[in-house]
Amino acid sequence: MGQSLRIGIDLGGTKIAAIALDGDGTTLASERIATPQGDYPATIEAISDLIDGLEHQLGRKGTVGVGIPGSLSPDTGLVRNANSTWLNGRPFDRDLAARLDRRVRMENDANCFALSEAQDGTGAGAKSVFGVILGTGCGAGIVIEGRLLNGPLGVSGEWGHNPLPWPEDNEHPGPACWCGRHGCMETWVSGPALTSDHERRSGQRLSVEAIVASAQDDNEDAKVSLEAHAGRLARGLAGVVNLLDPEVIVLGGGLSSLAHLYQTLPDLMASYLFSDFKDVTIRPPRFGDASGVRGAARLWGGPEGDAIAPPSGQDKATAS
Repeated sequence: MGQSLRIGIDLGGTKIAAIALDGDGTTLASERIATPQGDYPATIEAISDLIDGLEHQLGRKGTVGVGIPGSLSPDTGLVRNANSTWLNGRPFDRDLAARLDRRVRMENDANCFALSEAQDGTGAGAKSVFGVILGTGCGAGIVIEGRLLNGPLGVSGEWGHNPLPWPEDNEHPGPACWCGRHGCMETWVSGPALTSDHERRSGQRLSVEAIVASAQDDNEDAKVSLEAHAGRLARGLAGVVNLLDPEVIVLGGGLSSLAHLYQTLPDLMASYLFSDFKDVTIRPPRFGDASGVRGAARLWGGPEGDAIAPPSGQDKATAS
């Protein structure tokens, strides 16, 4: 099978997006459907039907990469930590490969986002990119010289389940996280976290959009909520910079549309950086919510070379 056609799937909790890319990254076709809620066999069939439809439309078969809201355990090969809970404990990549009768590559959706933005998005040309998802959850992916970084535990980039650095007195122990701990970054900087923090402060439960609108109308509680959110995000990202020192940080997810973050984060991060040079590059995504599906397609590489750097040097793709 050649590398000229690369098909990507982004499996979300409410929708499944599919895309077909030519070898140079040009979009040839795309499609979106609703996710079959709670139905594992129907999810396999829905993805297979999308792929069959794209290939029939384009008249040839392609490689298949899939982004999922969780990850595959290197130990068991089963899905873990997926908020689409019907995937957990399943050999999803093997089952899909058997249905399609070909090999499949599968990665965390934040990894796919980071790969897309590093290869031909706003991180293109950088030697190292940290791609952050700020949406209903909080995750990230790491791309080094155009290749997705994988570790032996399969958790590289799981920034959202590290604690908030340099916590203030009123931030102990932090909100409860679904992972069983308190004070994870996800509980402070995701969209639901911003909403919950504002409710604790003001007694009003507002959407992120409504909080931003209230702040623009000079509502003090809303302004403080956005400032607190940006300050916590700055501390979290400063910890990443001190550890990884990426050339570019790309923000994705729904909160990446908050324009003030790009203006305020570098200055807010400065005092936490262990460096005399504090110029950090933070950019919005080029492809918006299409980055994840584009990155999934790029799991198979192309003219720019293989897209994944397995820890053992072996191909972790699954054969049917």
